[in-house]
Amino acid sequence: MADREGASVVPMDTPNAVGGLKKKGTGSRSWILIDSSGQEIVLDVDKYAIMHRVQIHARDLRILDPLLSYPSAILGRERAIVLNLEHIKAIITSEEVLLRDPSDDNVVPIVEDLRRRLKPAITNQEDNADGNTDGTDMPMQPDVENGEEDDSPFEFRALEVALEAICSYLSARTIELESAVYPALDMLTSKISSRNLDRVRKLKSQMTRLTARVQKVRDELEQLLDDDDDMADLYLSRKLVSASPVSSTGAASWHLASPTIGSKISRASRASVLTVRGDENDVEELEMLLEAYFMQIDGTYNKLTTLREYIDNTEDYINIQLDNHRNQLIQLELFLSAGTMCLALYSLVAGIFGMNIPYTWNDGHGYVFKWVVILTGIMCLVVFVFIMSYAKYKGLVGS
Repeated sequence: MADREGASVVPMDTPNAVGGLKKKGTGSRSWILIDSSGQEIVLDVDKYAIMHRVQIHARDLRILDPLLSYPSAILGRERAIVLNLEHIKAIITSEEVLLRDPSDDNVVPIVEDLRRRLKPAITNQEDNADGNTDGTDMPMQPDVENGEEDDSPFEFRALEVALEAICSYLSARTIELESAVYPALDMLTSKISSRNLDRVRKLKSQMTRLTARVQKVRDELEQLLDDDDDMADLYLSRKLVSASPVSSTGAASWHLASPTIGSKISRASRASVLTVRGDENDVEELEMLLEAYFMQIDGTYNKLTTLREYIDNTEDYINIQLDNHRNQLIQLELFLSAGTMCLALYSLVAGIFGMNIPYTWNDGHGYVFKWVVILTGIMCLVVFVFIMSYAKYKGLVGS
């Protein structure tokens, strides 16, 4: 079918439709649309159609271009939230989610999670009823989380899915890096070799890049938490209700509910939020949601910081080892130099007496040769001991 802008639209009838996008060659221009009713549509449109649909500027859509390396950002606009978190490039409105490149291996799990989490509670209950085919009369337990999920705005549920996905992704990458770095560093401390050094160098480069990515997401969440106006811009449903003619009865009221981190917030906290429903400037609900994921991404950042400190400590330890080896080589060079000098003195005496010059005092006194050799050797040994004693006295060699 075709949408209102005249772009080509492919409806998604089965969950396998996302995986089949690669075969169709839709490429980086493909989008998947999931609305509040749970319906899914794959769009193959240009940026002008997307801009017209969600009413954002070209500069906002530019940060979602996979060919451009823009840092992570969460931008609140009049009718949309522009989300650029690593591989998650999405546009969230009060009624639908547009996710770019749904065929990407890293994006497919997010599509599945959006499909599960954004599905209406009634549909979920019907699916649970259909799944109970064992013939027993065990009553179905009410899905409290799904019931709570209906009370939270659509844009918050979609935003939470994206934040949970990116936090879990970065945390998994950090755990993988930790499992590779610690054994490599232990191996390097036990044996310093070119192979081990090169391996640690590559892992350190990966850690530096991952730390920068985690820090950018962390800074973006921290910046949102520090600015109430930026958080208020993310209340798309509230802005729609405020702009409607029937909004005189009060602003839209939502309370935080999440099947994951958000659900860990106490019910007492939710009750306190409900007491300020009528305040359009209240951002406590979103603040609680963002703070939960900020704590998670901050924990990941702390892990990377600890890992960097461990690498720095290992480098310091290795440098100390190398300095110690260097000092030992210097001491060995001192021993060899002193011994070479003493042997040179011995060779000098031997060279002098080995010249073809007649020595009258040697006639009839053959024993003199023996005493010359012995005395020269003793003199060279005394010189060597004197040099070593002087070096030890000055602290140039160890005891």
